[in-house]
Amino acid sequence: MSPTPATATSSVDADATPSGVKPVMRCGSVGVSVPPDGPHVDENQPVTSTVTSVSRTIDRVEVTFDDDTLVADAGLIVPATLMARLGLQQLINKTVKLRGRVGGAWPGRKVLTLVAAILAGATHIDHANKLRAGATQAVLPFRVMAPSTLGTFLRSFTFGHVRQLDAVIAETIRRAWSAGGGPGDDPVTIDVDSMICEVHGKAKGGAAYGYTRTLGYHPLLATRADTGEVLHARLRTGSANTQRGVKRFAEEIIARVRRAGATGALTLRADSGFYNWDLIKTLDRLEVRWSITVSLNAAIRNAIAAIDDDAWVDIVYPDGGAAQVAETTYVTGATKRARREVRLVVRRTRLTDPAQAQLWPDWRHHAFITNTGLATVEADQFHRAHATVELAIRDLKEGAGLEHCPSGRFFANAAWLACAVLAHNLIRWTARLGAVHPTGQLTVAATIRTQLLALPGRLVNHSRQHILRLPSRWPWATSFHTALERIRSLPLMV
Repeated sequence: MSPTPATATSSVDADATPSGVKPVMRCGSVGVSVPPDGPHVDENQPVTSTVTSVSRTIDRVEVTFDDDTLVADAGLIVPATLMARLGLQQLINKTVKLRGRVGGAWPGRKVLTLVAAILAGATHIDHANKLRAGATQAVLPFRVMAPSTLGTFLRSFTFGHVRQLDAVIAETIRRAWSAGGGPGDDPVTIDVDSMICEVHGKAKGGAAYGYTRTLGYHPLLATRADTGEVLHARLRTGSANTQRGVKRFAEEIIARVRRAGATGALTLRADSGFYNWDLIKTLDRLEVRWSITVSLNAAIRNAIAAIDDDAWVDIVYPDGGAAQVAETTYVTGATKRARREVRLVVRRTRLTDPAQAQLWPDWRHHAFITNTGLATVEADQFHRAHATVELAIRDLKEGAGLEHCPSGRFFANAAWLACAVLAHNLIRWTARLGAVHPTGQLTVAATIRTQLLALPGRLVNHSRQHILRLPSRWPWATSFHTALERIRSLPLMV
């Protein structure tokens, strides 16, 4: 007997079964005979499942993939409209010169296909296929390319081509800021950090074990503290020292934000991995303020020990602990020419719970040097806010596809990083320019994707007008309309 055709229905209808014929419950392509008085159940065996009226209703729903008018991620029309307003496709075609290389033609549509796929939640190149389903192409302002084409395209990148894609990011930031997303004359705080992009397998070019003993890459990252957008990123090999290339990286960041229109005071924050006098001299030359954590070496410990007990000021700290801050002048340099005097701010903490205090009875110190001019307590609060860079890193990994580096070639993964940065920033500019939430509220990619991007729609033609029909009673429909209308009101930039 041939198997029953696969369906998405499952039912048992004893009343409609002729006398003497056993009814059959159909589930997929398997037919299971059931006695007229119901299946026999051994009371000594645990019951694993039951068929209820609800499950029978669900099982009667037939599933087909045959509607060419459906759009899986219809909300992509919002960031796609922003792509068009920023002139991204033309900018990429003009800046990224891959002619003569296999897969290098028309880079604009290929980069934007990757960016749109990441916006929709892609973490692998193959996930771009979801943009080719149904009528999704109609809500995107570029031709969607196949994953095989995208893989060939990424493998065509060299170091110079990655730098050209960096230039695209810099110009895109300038355009987005000029459209209303920039700081203007307000102060800008730049957080610099590094992260580990873990990979699996020995075939990843440039991947290596670093100080974390994790196989992967070790990129540099700079973010804008108040919005979380990535100002600059550079992929490095996994064994790269934290400070490698940071001086040149800082020079590029400052030049980039100045060209983008930031005219206010700039401050750079970093952790102890970037405690480097060459970096500090560079920032002083560029007239950028800094706040950098220092390593607790012997000289720093001696400076902390010399602080008078009356200089420590209590600050607010979570229950079960106590914290105080103080400052002193740290003097370094063996000769008069090399002598440096910098402001050293120290925070010390300890546990106050009697049981825990027995394990850690001594003060633990965290020190940083700064030239911000803030009072001691305010300087400490400002420096601690550097921790928000970890939120941007988490969102770049979990929300913008950087949890996976798809290629075995180093520069292909560097290009993927640039695409992830574009997607990450487009989410933030969509939220900011589209007034999705109040200014200053944290933007999380997963939240924006849930509320605005990952909703189904149907594209219909009514009286020669295309209409994108979205679900009724969508909880964030007002935010969706507001964001789309505000972004559509932006001028086209070239």
